[in-house]
Amino acid sequence: MAEAFIYDHVRTPRGRGRRDGALREVSSVKLAAAPLSALAARNHLDTALVDDVILGCVDPVGEAGGNIARAAVFVAGYGEQVPGMQINRFCASGLDAVNAGAAQVIAGQSDMVVAGGVESMSRVGLGASGGAWPVDPAVALPSWFMPQGVSADLIATKYGFSRDDVDAYAAESQRRAAASWSEGRFARSVEPVRDVNGLVILDHDEHMRPETNMQSLAALRPAFAMYGEMGGFDAVAIDAHPEVEYVDHVHHAGNSSGIVDGAAAVLLGSRAAGEAAGLKPRARIRGFASIGSDPALMLTGPVDVTEKLLKRTGMTLADIDLFEVNEAFAAVVLRFMQHFGTDPAKVNVAGGAIALGHPLGATGAMILGTVLDELEARDLNVALVTLCIGAGMGTATVIERV
Repeated sequence: MAEAFIYDHVRTPRGRGRRDGALREVSSVKLAAAPLSALAARNHLDTALVDDVILGCVDPVGEAGGNIARAAVFVAGYGEQVPGMQINRFCASGLDAVNAGAAQVIAGQSDMVVAGGVESMSRVGLGASGGAWPVDPAVALPSWFMPQGVSADLIATKYGFSRDDVDAYAAESQRRAAASWSEGRFARSVEPVRDVNGLVILDHDEHMRPETNMQSLAALRPAFAMYGEMGGFDAVAIDAHPEVEYVDHVHHAGNSSGIVDGAAAVLLGSRAAGEAAGLKPRARIRGFASIGSDPALMLTGPVDVTEKLLKRTGMTLADIDLFEVNEAFAAVVLRFMQHFGTDPAKVNVAGGAIALGHPLGATGAMILGTVLDELEARDLNVALVTLCIGAGMGTATVIERV
């Protein structure tokens, strides 16, 4: 089989996913097209060489609907022969897009693929696409449906993470993200979003709060207690996990991922395709996997899928130099580190979604690019990227520098 190489990656800054966010004026399609255009320009890429564009999008409705990948191909100025495909595996969609593109290359059915994702959360609201999972009893009951924040609190309760634990993790995420920006570690991969006149709309991650500390976090009230206590979801959690006597609600806006707008793209291809285009590979895809996990705990999929992927690739944790575990909620990463005994200094070294934000369909591609940059900056070799997913799933990918 052929190998799939990563030749480059680009992301937009993350804009606050609110009416006053800087990217609010940018349509979902234009946002998706921005990293596609940047990839082509900076690599002097003949877009006719691209066999497919695959983009993750979690709420593909309205302006983001109707196969946003194909629409972005037109807006980005790619050749008309370049097809597009939109996929959705909730929060892992951007990483699954990369995995799908890599699979095409490995199978020899594509020579070059652009994969990534987009989410404009200020323009297409979270949950706008609806779905049976939360509203159809035939789905909700066997899946122990509850809001993700209640599941995060259930994880914290079951595995012994206190309010101080999750707040301390959040404060460190903010510190690392601020350091990454101040040290210029995102400069290579973040392309400013510009208006029709070429003027910069946003050139930095807008959600960060570098002044965050334990005292400011302590002032925030738990965000999911009302859902759990008055909405009845604590009872669902305890019914699913009767070993838990009560749910300790410890998560809030400061230790949960931020709602933001953003897009990302990764250029993948075979060795021969890269050589033909005059490109030098930066890394190769060692393996990838997805898995279903406990739907009540919901967000522990990164543990399960990491075990599956390590077994599939014949690797051990000792082979991994850096880890990217999406910071959907602080307890997700704390549980991952607790289970594997992972050194915190190797996990989310540039900060994560608590500080930077989580643009759902784009995040997986973003953090894959972030950890590749960090491998190069630290002269390390192998990284594992993983995300938790709604309804109890996990996706993971291992990359290795070339």
